[in-house]
Amino acid sequence: MALDLRTAHTADLTPAELRSVRGLLYDAFDADFSDDDWDHTLGGMHALAHDERGLAGHGAVVMRRVRYRTRWLRVGYVEGVAVRRDVRRTGVGTQIMGALEGVITRAYALGALSGSAEGAQLYTARGWRSWAGRICALGPDGVVRLPEEEGSIFVWPGPADVDNPEAELVFDWRDGEVL
Repeated sequence: MALDLRTAHTADLTPAELRSVRGLLYDAFDADFSDDDWDHTLGGMHALAHDERGLAGHGAVVMRRVRYRTRWLRVGYVEGVAVRRDVRRTGVGTQIMGALEGVITRAYALGALSGSAEGAQLYTARGWRSWAGRICALGPDGVVRLPEEEGSIFVWPGPADVDNPEAELVFDWRDGEVL
């Protein structure tokens, strides 16, 4: 399958492209894609894959802050990864992730994402690893543990000093689903 893959910042996408991305995400997540989810997808770099039928896949990397031990890291957080139903399992997701990993490698200390059970196989096959430690967020009332997220947070290899996958990660707060 011939794909046209490009990366672009949110600011460089046209209103029509943004509508197309949001439509793909809405369909891919079976209409379980809220305004907050959409907001989380914006403001970073997008990878868009087009085929002869239009938008075949999408993913984005946005900046988040994550505390690891005593340091706050700039993390490339992956959002809105989706592939059109008729081209799933054909390598589109792999190409999208490759483009996003390139952005993360060049611009961030670490990559992170909240992966579904369906996506876990793609992520682990590409070298992402499940974070075994506690997952928290720095909320309006202080640090809040997010036990429902533990086991579903994946990280992309970062610096050698992020070497304890059992340590606690504390993510910055945001409206909607924090992760």
